[in-house]
Amino acid sequence: MADLPPVGTIVQGDLLEILPTWPEGCVDLVFADPPFNIGYKYDTYHDNIAPPEYVKWTRRWLDQCLRVLTPTGSFWIAIGDAYAAEVRVMMRPRATLRNWVIWRYTFGQNCKGKFNRGHTHLFYFVKDPGAFTFNADAVRVPSDRQLKYNDKRANPKGKLPDDVWTFSRVCGTFKERVGWHPCQMPVALLARIVLACSNPDDVVLDPFAGSGTTLVAAARHGRRWVGTELSEQYASLATRRIEEETGAFRETTAKRAPQRVQTLDEIPSG
Repeated sequence: MADLPPVGTIVQGDLLEILPTWPEGCVDLVFADPPFNIGYKYDTYHDNIAPPEYVKWTRRWLDQCLRVLTPTGSFWIAIGDAYAAEVRVMMRPRATLRNWVIWRYTFGQNCKGKFNRGHTHLFYFVKDPGAFTFNADAVRVPSDRQLKYNDKRANPKGKLPDDVWTFSRVCGTFKERVGWHPCQMPVALLARIVLACSNPDDVVLDPFAGSGTTLVAAARHGRRWVGTELSEQYASLATRRIEEETGAFRETTAKRAPQRVQTLDEIPSG
């Protein structure tokens, strides 16, 4: 059994060949955004396989992610409507569901003959419901009690977000868009997960590294990170993106110091 690869790397290859070589319980937080099996055009992976094969493959990578997760670790999974129910059922005997979050896009997808699609499912699981990391104060947001009603009972630190999150999709004209990957998530969304469910110096794994967004968020906030990625091109470009964006982020925050801790809304999007 090999050791965990040096943090700060994206290992190129099939995660079902890579993760079994890692020791059990070596990462603290997993965020997985797998292909949804709905026909996205990736450069290597074919996102249109028979549903039974997709479910079988999903079960295999879920098992491997859980194996490398520490006993007190957290596991987030992004999944679309087509297979959200299957993922929930497969995970039922494996881990405890803390939240079923709906990520509500502010730029949805225009449909014909049905209501427009404007959300993705985010499952938040923990291995041990009695021992896990959750940093509430790191992700609080202003409440109506504070902003509208000036209620003295309001927590001055703000409230925890509810389980419907509103973040824009990273559209083609956005500055944050890398342009070479078809499915890019916003850094601010991943920052919320990283800050809440891991501590500084923890190891964050993204088994579908893709455009590198999870790993950008982890690096910006003092977490160690590691990814796996099937595509050689995506792995190379994501590594370059992480280096460039986190370097610019460190330079920007250094120029602003000393200052109070930034809120999520103040974090540069890269």
